[in-house]
Amino acid sequence: MKVDILASGSKGNCIALTSQDQTILIDAGIAKTKIEKRLLDVGVRPDHITGIFITHAHGDHIKGLPLANKYRIPVWASEGEWKGISGVDDDLCQVVETRFGTYEPVQLGRISVYPFGVHHDAYEPVGYAIEPDEGDRVCVVFDTGKVDKAMLALMEGSIYIIEANHDPDMVEASDYPISTQSRILSDLGHLSNQQTAEALQKLIQGRGERIYLTHLSSKNNMPALAEMTVKAALKQRGFIEGTHYQLEVVSE
Repeated sequence: MKVDILASGSKGNCIALTSQDQTILIDAGIAKTKIEKRLLDVGVRPDHITGIFITHAHGDHIKGLPLANKYRIPVWASEGEWKGISGVDDDLCQVVETRFGTYEPVQLGRISVYPFGVHHDAYEPVGYAIEPDEGDRVCVVFDTGKVDKAMLALMEGSIYIIEANHDPDMVEASDYPISTQSRILSDLGHLSNQQTAEALQKLIQGRGERIYLTHLSSKNNMPALAEMTVKAALKQRGFIEGTHYQLEVVSE
């Protein structure tokens, strides 16, 4: 699976995942024109996108959805998140369905997409596991205040694209209002470096997995700190970066 992170952070999030000749987007949180340019920069034609999957309806994840209308790309989101999305043509709106409380997988060409619930202050936010007919299984988790057992059960894969948003001490020392600090640090906020590291400790098996740390706060985190925290946690399990796994920190 080819991973192209077109944008990551509070200013916008958008990931292109390509398996063979099929590409899907996870979120479209930057301007349509920027998505088009960045897709072309990585060798993907915008009119070849076969689907867009939205994690939740905050602006930094849906700003570029006019792309869907221009290129007639179907858009999937949970029923709750469609409450916060407007402007997508009706025939392109697809609902991530649930059955007996579990999200149904979406089969799109040669790619299967498995949604799962996450914890964020949105209507019905989700993460996605993406499994091509051939190749690596990818797990994408952006905004969530915690990682629980149900999430871990669906997050197993070979490629992890996961937020490492903040360092709690930096948040508490910031000039953010107390209400904003509390939101970030809550179970409906964002993952800290340590929370991300603890989740990866449970997921990584030392089989050459690829990890992308994303959605770093520009004010309350540092790429080197996020990297160090994850590496230290995985070293406790005997895993060394470059030998047992690969790590990339994606900042704004």
